[in-house]
Amino acid sequence: MEKYLIALDLDGTLLFDWKTLKEETKNYLLDISKQGHKLVIATGRPFRSSERYYNMLQLDTPIINYNGGLVTSKNDKNFECFSLKVDKEFILDIFEKNKKYIKNAFGEIGDDIYLLHDTEEIRPLIHNFNGAQLTIGDFKNTLPGSTNGFIIIANEGQGQFIEDYVEKHYKNRVLHRNWGNEYSFIIELFTPETNKGNGIEYVSKYLGFEKNQIIAFGDGHNDIEMLEYAGLGIAMSNAHPSLKKIADIILNDSNKENGIEKFLNKFFNKKI
Repeated sequence: MEKYLIALDLDGTLLFDWKTLKEETKNYLLDISKQGHKLVIATGRPFRSSERYYNMLQLDTPIINYNGGLVTSKNDKNFECFSLKVDKEFILDIFEKNKKYIKNAFGEIGDDIYLLHDTEEIRPLIHNFNGAQLTIGDFKNTLPGSTNGFIIIANEGQGQFIEDYVEKHYKNRVLHRNWGNEYSFIIELFTPETNKGNGIEYVSKYLGFEKNQIIAFGDGHNDIEMLEYAGLGIAMSNAHPSLKKIADIILNDSNKENGIEKFLNKFFNKKI
C-alpha cells in the first residue's frame, strides 16, 4: 500500500475541543503510523501548546507552528529549522500608531511570550505552558527582536482601524487576519510567506513525499494554502465556508464526530 503524509490541523479538526484528543482517534492514528504513514501537525498554535499532542501521537516528524511561521523537529537533529518573522520595527510602528485602539497584545519568538498586560482574560490566549518565558511590559522595552507572530486584542468595535492601518502602510510586507465571529476583536499579524502550505511543502520535501502523497485536514481560513498544496485537501463538516470552497472533499462529519478517523478508515480500506 502506498504511504502517505497526513497533515493535521489541531483546533476544530483533530481535537474534540481545544484540549482533548479522543482516545479512539489517537489509537487509530497510532495504528496507521505503524503501517508506515507519516503524521504532521500543522497548527496556528505555538509549540508549547501543541507538544502534548505531538507526544501523544508518538511523532518523530517536524511540527508546523504559527501557521507555518515556525517549523521545527525536536527528534531530528539533522532537520534545519524554518522560521519566518515580522520585522520588529514594523510591529512597534503598528502598535504605537494604533495604541488608542488596542486593549492588549503579545508577540512570540520561538516559544517565548512578550505580553503588554497580564490579565485573567488574556491567559487562555497566550498558552503559557511548558515553562515558556513570559515577559510583561511595553514592547519598546521588552521586545528583543522580530516575532514569529503578533496578536492584537482590539477595543470593542475598533479592530478595523488597525487592519486599515496595516493595509495602508504595510501592504505586501505584513498581512493581517481577523479571527472573526466571536473573536472579531483579535487581529493576527504575520509575514506574506507565512502559511501552512509553505510549511507542509518544506516538510514534505524533507521527508521525501510528492504532492499526490499528501492528505491534509483542516477547518479554518488559515488551512486554505495547506489544502491547496496537498494532493488531497479535506475540509471538516464544521469548516469555514472559504475552506469548503477550495477543498477536494468536504466531510459529513465534524471534529466532534471522529471525522478524520472515519475518512481515513474508508480511504485506506479502498486502497488495500
